[in-house]
Amino acid sequence: MIASCEIKQDVLIVDVYETSASGNNLKKLTDFSIEGNQDSLVKINLFPSKKRQKITGFGGSFTEASAYLLNNISKKNRDSIIEAYFGESGAKYSLTRTHMNSCDFSLGHYSYAPIAGDKNLENFTIDEDKNDLIPMILDAKKVSKDGFKILASPWTAPPWMKDNNWWTAGKLLPEYYDTWALFFSKYVKAYKQEGIDIWGFTVENEPLGNDGNWESMHYTPDEMTNFVQHHLGPKLKGDYPEVKILGYDQNREHLKEWVDSQFKNEETSKYFDGTAIHWYASTFHYFPEELQYAHQKAPNKYLIQSEACVDAEIPKWKDDAWYWKKEATDWGWDWAPEKDKHMHPKYAPVHRYARDIIGCLNNWVDGWIDWNMVLNTQGGPNWFKNWCVAPVIVDTEKDEIYFTPLYYTLSHFSKFIRPEATVFEVENSDKEIMVTAAENPDGTIAVVVFNETNQSKNIQLSLGNQNITIKLNGQSIQTIVIQTQEN
Repeated sequence: MIASCEIKQDVLIVDVYETSASGNNLKKLTDFSIEGNQDSLVKINLFPSKKRQKITGFGGSFTEASAYLLNNISKKNRDSIIEAYFGESGAKYSLTRTHMNSCDFSLGHYSYAPIAGDKNLENFTIDEDKNDLIPMILDAKKVSKDGFKILASPWTAPPWMKDNNWWTAGKLLPEYYDTWALFFSKYVKAYKQEGIDIWGFTVENEPLGNDGNWESMHYTPDEMTNFVQHHLGPKLKGDYPEVKILGYDQNREHLKEWVDSQFKNEETSKYFDGTAIHWYASTFHYFPEELQYAHQKAPNKYLIQSEACVDAEIPKWKDDAWYWKKEATDWGWDWAPEKDKHMHPKYAPVHRYARDIIGCLNNWVDGWIDWNMVLNTQGGPNWFKNWCVAPVIVDTEKDEIYFTPLYYTLSHFSKFIRPEATVFEVENSDKEIMVTAAENPDGTIAVVVFNETNQSKNIQLSLGNQNITIKLNGQSIQTIVIQTQEN
């Protein structure tokens, strides 16, 4: 008698979502079958067992500018934007940022400690936030099923704590180091009383400065390390030990010198939970060597991209095609020194976002935060007239909303790669496309593929001994969600 056995193999269930220059906006494809023969397949091999970093989250920033605009449109449109960012039907943002005190995307200068010489901060108040920022955050909390983390960043201490007694530039006076550390603690307490938990802080937004244009305060790497090691770290550890502290918070080309200072030894490192970075040093280069160096310097610490936007541009209204074309310029197009000009060519905004997020994920970054969630058709409000683009643009006079392709680009990551997902290694045979992949806590795998070329490509995803073939359209981003089901 011959016995027979049946070998069971899991069935792969695949959903494909696409955003493309041809007009798809996070559209679920019903037909993604390849064209022609399989001779020209792009081979993408997935290795979930070769685990890398855990994801902290993806999202955008609560700014006074965004909150003010939401206060000036209809409730229906306000609710639709909040749902689009935080609801189950939307992008499901999981990691966000806000400013502590005013920033350029405020309506004007303000501080929670306006009384000069108030070293004990007896007059500390967040009343400035109670009509706009706080209601926006609370509305987002109501629709967010899984919740989201908030990273808060100061642009400057109150002028009276600084050596130049002004909102821009200058340094924190040593006599106010402890007062400024207390300021962070009081902010956490005040927001808790409003029903909002602060997950973490960056020590200072752009400590290298911004040429004195808008709110700023300067540190050298060692000055910031000293402030955290001897003042901010001990204060927060004593009052709110769960709150994280991230150092640096500016462009990646200087990242090495900052992590060298922060993580010089055990004493300098112990209060730093990680490092924050921005993308403004280039419109195309995502600095993989610097990112890898930062990870190797502190492999168990956070590495979070905390701010990015299409800067030095006024938004194009209901013109999806512009966001896919290489017509945008940034600050460096006009103002970068000659040696850096090559880093700032014209670019396509969608390409820049997709390239940078995938590049970051493939080089140990665990969180990625966009800048303003909502701006108006001018690219503000911004008291300095430092106009930028947001994923969602509103016309308050006509009470109209425009979800730009940037919103859908970000959603490809935030909606499908969830907190605590594990990024894993991928092999990709085609240098013209970019790929990243992560396994979610529920076992689903999300693969994001970006094709910058105008030509469609046939790709083959290999997971174990199973293959999936998919047509990847030209000028498109696809998120491929894979789940296994027992046969």
